[in-house]
Amino acid sequence: MAQLHIYKQLLILFILVALFCFNHVDSSSYNQEELNWLDDKDDEINMFHNKQPSLQTCDLTKGKWILDQTYPLYSANCPYLSSAVTCRKNGRPDSDYEKWRWKPYGCSIPRFNALDFLGRMRKRRVMLVGDSIMRNQWESLVCLVQSVIPNNRKTVIYNGPVMAFLALDFEMSIEFCWAPLLVELRKGPGSKRILDLNSIEENAKYWRGVDVLVFDSAHWWTHSDKWSSWDFVMEGQNVYRSMNPTAAYEKGLMTWAKWIDLNLDPRKNRVIFRSASPRHNRDNGWKCYNQREPLEKFSRPHVPEQLLILQKVLRKMAFPVHFQDITAMSALRRDGHPSIYARFSGENGNLQLKDQSSDCSHWCLPGVPDTWNEILNVML
Repeated sequence: MAQLHIYKQLLILFILVALFCFNHVDSSSYNQEELNWLDDKDDEINMFHNKQPSLQTCDLTKGKWILDQTYPLYSANCPYLSSAVTCRKNGRPDSDYEKWRWKPYGCSIPRFNALDFLGRMRKRRVMLVGDSIMRNQWESLVCLVQSVIPNNRKTVIYNGPVMAFLALDFEMSIEFCWAPLLVELRKGPGSKRILDLNSIEENAKYWRGVDVLVFDSAHWWTHSDKWSSWDFVMEGQNVYRSMNPTAAYEKGLMTWAKWIDLNLDPRKNRVIFRSASPRHNRDNGWKCYNQREPLEKFSRPHVPEQLLILQKVLRKMAFPVHFQDITAMSALRRDGHPSIYARFSGENGNLQLKDQSSDCSHWCLPGVPDTWNEILNVML
């Protein structure tokens, strides 16, 4: 009995020593992620967030542009920018268009953090699908992240209509896929362009296996007269010389929607459809020339018909597509387009307006698409 009593005492002593050592273990043995949960700053952050309206309940589309001297978020010398959007290099004399930050009423959009974004997208493929304005946004997103990656750990590769920026250490990619109409536009007899409203696989085969897909499709549907995007429209076995562009747009979107519903899994894939980027082409294309500040508001806000059609199609889908509305906020930024600075103007900077075209569709970078990507970051 005495031996049993001594054994029990030793057992109790062992347990007490073990508990003491557990509570005083060297914190370096913990994973850094676990230690972050114990950081006192977490409580401060939570308290701050509890006082702010949730970004999920905040309407990010309503707000105003504020001049912020801590912007832009990356250098205008980013090596991934195409020459047509490097407005400062092309001779634009002002730079405030790089420094306007979108401030929604009632909340703030978190400043883009490249390492945080790359960490959350680790081992994932992010693909932006659409036209040249979507490429505008792709260049912005690549420039937002590339500066934190060593030169020998990043590269760009090409595959058909896809160009992909690879962040090798994160095993992730940011890709752009050229598909301005989403459905297929192909060459027919006599090099005539045939828009097939029921066919999409030639484009969609590049979307398979992608984790995050961001789409836009608008501008190519509105081209008309000599700038029309197609010569004939095909629906089923029927071929038409012309079709109302709005009706064609809805039919093309329905084909896209069916493909998404049949081929993607909401548990594995995230799909976002971005609304149309506004153009400022009125007054013979010079509406954006020499503009230096955003508009404060619209006297009569215009809702594009395409936007209503897009929302109608999205409501009918089984797959939960997230809608990103950038149209109204961007429409205030008539100062953000390249205008005549879409090309290098030469040493003396003399510009003959009658000899220059004015690009009031695309955007200077750094600039407006950076805000689209800050909102995209929130949505992801």
